[in-house]
Amino acid sequence: MIPVCRLEDLPEGESVRIDSMPPIAVFHTDGSLYAIDDTCTHQDASLSEGFLEGCLVECPLHEASFDLRTGVPTCAPARRPVRTHRVTVDDGMIHVHPAAAETSAA
Repeated sequence: MIPVCRLEDLPEGESVRIDSMPPIAVFHTDGSLYAIDDTCTHQDASLSEGFLEGCLVECPLHEASFDLRTGVPTCAPARRPVRTHRVTVDDGMIHVHPAAAETSAA
């Protein structure tokens, strides 16, 4: 579990980047909190610096768009989803619970 910030410090429509490994972006939109891996799967770009519209974030580099609820890309050029993470709020503090890293079969 990674503490992020106080809920009142992340206004609606904003995001914050956690410098974890890999980096995670936390978004506050549509009355909910979402966390995804911060790096676009098309090319190395920070999604926390992207354009947020509802539950979609658009990569600032090549306009790939991802659904914050599922991590699935909604348009090209991205084809692979970003990993999503569970977010909780405890006593006004936002916490991210990183998803387990995927392992590839050898």
